[in-house]
Amino acid sequence: MSLLACAESKLAVHMAKKITQGTVKKPDSSPKKGTYKIGKPYQIKGVWYYPHEDARYDKTGIASWYGKLFHGRRTANGEIYDMNALTAAHKTLPMPVRVRVTNLENGRSLELKINDRGPFVNGRIIDVSRRAAQLLGFFNKGTAKVRVTLINRSNDRVIAERVSTPEEQKRALPALPRGDVTAQMLGPPPGLKETKKLKKTHSSVRVASAGPLRVAPERAGKLTQQPVRPSDIFIQAGAFMLAKNANKLRARLAFIGPAKITNVFIKGQEMFRVRIGPLSSVEVADGYLQQILDGGITNVQIIVD
Repeated sequence: MSLLACAESKLAVHMAKKITQGTVKKPDSSPKKGTYKIGKPYQIKGVWYYPHEDARYDKTGIASWYGKLFHGRRTANGEIYDMNALTAAHKTLPMPVRVRVTNLENGRSLELKINDRGPFVNGRIIDVSRRAAQLLGFFNKGTAKVRVTLINRSNDRVIAERVSTPEEQKRALPALPRGDVTAQMLGPPPGLKETKKLKKTHSSVRVASAGPLRVAPERAGKLTQQPVRPSDIFIQAGAFMLAKNANKLRARLAFIGPAKITNVFIKGQEMFRVRIGPLSSVEVADGYLQQILDGGITNVQIIVD
């Protein structure tokens, strides 16, 4: 079986995209606009997930993609999944929000909209659409080392959701008085000859009367290229404030292989991370990850550094 077929068969466990066994449902083509939602905690395969807003979300890990099997079906926030659109699924981020996904193997970076839940495959942090996988350059490979960063910009709907409560309205500042704004053509500075290019740039400036500030919805899909730097894959089994707890976990991992403890400072707090690696490939990382999970350690993830 090919890597792609295997990946898609595993993704069939998605809670929001579950298919009845033994039957094939026709895609739901009726239009429905998705809603902004965070969602309640939920459990998949014995693991609890806690959706929440995280304005500083910035993580690395492994991305996969899903396509035809779910094309035309409802996403977790009520939209219709289109495998040719630039969207993605995430376990805990609100929907819809925008994230920037960067393929750390080739430097390609793409803005995507989160509108679904998943992937519920060990070690994956995001599941992108088929088209996104093609543009990011890992469609044929099936997975990639990526960085996922929340784009902290909200569309009109989300802004409306968050300022519509009575308490927020009471705290809101009174609106500024509206007035007319006029525009005046300015010539070039003294001693500088005005060029045709300058005339063309400023030939038709129009400013309407001042109105309420609105933030236009952001559009996903801008593909950029970034420099590629070397990256390694690690299994992170835990992070602790006390070194003795990190040592206890390292001892539990002795049956798998040597684990290292590294200390880092996060928001001024020293943390002790327990990691195995660097590992040579995603497949090797998946093997270690499964052994750790089978040993009863559940708070484990694949990290790319």
